[in-house]
Amino acid sequence: MMRTIFQQFFRHCRPTKKKARLLLCAVLLGSFGMLIATSGDAAEDVQSPVAEQQAAVAGNPTTGRSTEKLTINAPRIFMIAGLPVTNSMITGWLSAAFLVLASVRFRQQLRAGRNTKFTVAVESLVIAMDDLLVDIMGKKLARQTFWLLGSFFIFIFFSNLLGLFPGVGSIGWGHPAGAMFQVTQPLFRNVNADLNTTMALAALFFLFWFIWAWKERGPLGILKYIFGAEGDMQGAMRIAMVVVFFAAGFLELLSIFIRPFALAVRLYGNMFAGEVMLGTMLHKIPALAWLLPVPFYLMEVLVALIQALVFALLSAVFIMLICGREETEEYAGHEMVPNRQEH
Repeated sequence: MMRTIFQQFFRHCRPTKKKARLLLCAVLLGSFGMLIATSGDAAEDVQSPVAEQQAAVAGNPTTGRSTEKLTINAPRIFMIAGLPVTNSMITGWLSAAFLVLASVRFRQQLRAGRNTKFTVAVESLVIAMDDLLVDIMGKKLARQTFWLLGSFFIFIFFSNLLGLFPGVGSIGWGHPAGAMFQVTQPLFRNVNADLNTTMALAALFFLFWFIWAWKERGPLGILKYIFGAEGDMQGAMRIAMVVVFFAAGFLELLSIFIRPFALAVRLYGNMFAGEVMLGTMLHKIPALAWLLPVPFYLMEVLVALIQALVFALLSAVFIMLICGREETEEYAGHEMVPNRQEH
């Protein structure tokens, strides 16, 4: 039953193979391209791992850092064609590569007709996310935007979970500290604990928000949505409301440009705070370092799910506000019509 629903869903809403490949390449290249571009300025003032390790061994207090302190800027690990590659970018690439391989594996098993726990889990996730978006945006708009919003949720959620894996933040360069080894330059970092990543995801959302708004309403429709007066008032009241709605349009315009920044800062702030909290609990009482962080790790799993949902659902609401009004009103009108067969 679930497999049939899943196949029918993709049969009616997915694009052609050529378009799907182009969309996949655009999403991956666009997000990582923005990630590389925005990482350059943040990594200019960061020393290389070897230089920082030497400074820490030499006892330089200005460069040697403890793993308790997570820096705001993601440290640079190496360079590719003059572009800095940070430890958060490496984690993001690993997350994207794993999701691509899992998608290929799922497609192979689906074509072979094999019903495994893996395929059931993926189908359940897709159907649950689709039902949630349909309830918020309506069927037509949910089918149109599912590929982007669903990708946001899956990528953010899996990246957050990957940031909790052993080795993220604890494998890297450092120096001996007594009987322990202190990592001063981690090789991996939670990709969403880097503001460059969350800003890239928010910029990708804003780009497609504008494309879908232009497609659904056109330039005049967008201006009418922002500055246009609503209601059936006449005379002087109509003129007054036009002035009021025109003034309120500037506030709406400001809120539209603030939305991507709010999405980026909310996700970054929550994940960065979680990383700092885990690091603090890990080093607060060295004798209990094996036990004290455990409840906070469990809480961070819940935070990872909530933040992925918040980003995807807020993106859906913002898109629905400008693209889905007509469909929402039509749906509400159908709900108000009584069923004559029941009487």
